[in-house]
Amino acid sequence: MPRRRIAAALASAAIGLTLLTGCSDDVSCGLDQCTVTVQRETNASVSVLGVEAKFVSADENTVTLDVGGEQIQLTKGQQAVEVGGLSFTLSSVTQDAVQFEVAR
Repeated sequence: MPRRRIAAALASAAIGLTLLTGCSDDVSCGLDQCTVTVQRETNASVSVLGVEAKFVSADENTVTLDVGGEQIQLTKGQQAVEVGGLSFTLSSVTQDAVQFEVAR
């Protein structure tokens, strides 16, 4: 019997891992900073450091996000934008995705 439980647990873990790796958005966090990558799709969103950040639009150097109901514009190479005690900085913009940093 214990072997069946272990096999079932391993199968469940493998399915959960497959679902996680199939996710198109990516959040990687350290102690007080996260790197976020979201797909350039309408309504793509991610929860990071306690706030919801939604992708609104982008061109080659500027990204507009909705952060906690407030729209902000991030420009590549520019200073961070402060919202709700967090700093948002644009890292990169490609045809498929945008990457930004969020820090406390």
